[in-house]
Amino acid sequence: MIPKTVALVGTFDTKGEEFCFLRDQIESAGLRTLMIDVGVLDSPEFTVGISQAEVAAAAKEDLAALRAERDRGRSVTVMALGARVILLRLFAQGAIHGVVSLGGSAGTSIATAAMRELPYGFPKLMVSTLASGDTKPYVGTRDICMMPSVLDISGLNRVSRRILSNAAGAICGMVAAEPADALGEKPAIAATMFGVTTPCVTAARRIFEQRGYEVLVFHATGAGGQAMEQLIADGAIRAVLDITTTELADELVGGVMTAGPHRLEAAGSKGIPQLVCPGAIDMVNFGPAETVSAHFRNRHLYVHNPTVTLMRTTPDECAEIGRMTATKLNHAAGPVTVLIPLQGVSALDKAGMPFYSQAALNAYRHALKAALSPAIRLVELDAHINDESFSLAAVDLLLESLAAASTETSTAQVL
Repeated sequence: MIPKTVALVGTFDTKGEEFCFLRDQIESAGLRTLMIDVGVLDSPEFTVGISQAEVAAAAKEDLAALRAERDRGRSVTVMALGARVILLRLFAQGAIHGVVSLGGSAGTSIATAAMRELPYGFPKLMVSTLASGDTKPYVGTRDICMMPSVLDISGLNRVSRRILSNAAGAICGMVAAEPADALGEKPAIAATMFGVTTPCVTAARRIFEQRGYEVLVFHATGAGGQAMEQLIADGAIRAVLDITTTELADELVGGVMTAGPHRLEAAGSKGIPQLVCPGAIDMVNFGPAETVSAHFRNRHLYVHNPTVTLMRTTPDECAEIGRMTATKLNHAAGPVTVLIPLQGVSALDKAGMPFYSQAALNAYRHALKAALSPAIRLVELDAHINDESFSLAAVDLLLESLAAASTETSTAQVL
């Protein structure tokens, strides 16, 4: 059997010694390596698989001209683009089976920008001086493993050798490991959940699993919504049970759990069936109570736990969320159903609970109806979102859309 290959992406002009050590550790474990040089200074004294000039050329730039500019920021941007193009090409060819890098701010930015383009499940490891801080700019929504280098990456010593040996072991283990279940063996349904919508999603998930589907549940914390949208865009999802659209509230009002401006768009763009509910739109998320902006201090706040403070959305805000939802769904190329629970949208939005507001829910309903395309199915159910009857209705409606979409596909193939 031909050994699998690990790509080493790095600035070999400044960290060649460390990369050579990492390469030797990986090869001693029986794997092959491919060195991809993303530096722009002097070329290394050792042989690499893909040179600086080739990386720059992949970004449609000339290495000599790039060096002459002496613009560090532009060099990072260019080499990140080139590395991305090369890694994607190698992956498509089946020429690499994992990727590892090590670096400081520039090396981390270049390597992780390329890693983020590779699919979920493909082994990715970044040994970085930045791994103990905020890694979101580098990881994004991908499954990149960030490993703190502890020391700056500057020479080999008793600490760095151990760290790099561990890194080699980690990437070799990931490359050698056989996946327990390949993504997509069963048709996958993406679902969104918050603590306050857990009963609904849990009940629906169990029914779908009994029907032969795999349900991927995303925590609607901003990063969760972004990850779901990315997986949908990647084509890994058959349908979406979007019970919890609370991230729209954070995007509108300024909470800390926004999924960005493109939430609720990928399913429509892919044309896959989706069922959408106003789950947890009654709340905007902030951190500890003392971190809530003075601008919101007079609003209706609820301390969910020591690290999460919730703010009740107003009727006006709920109306705007309704309009946002309609505008996004109106562009969908596939079947869409909106299901509204008339007795409340979260565990806190229920008669006798702190966020209960029929006025806010009515504002959402009226604004959504006024803006929603007649082609979109709208169902209102006299139930609470966490009632069993609501979960059953959500499942039945999405299954109807799946069946209809399957019939349309079969008919199109025949024609």
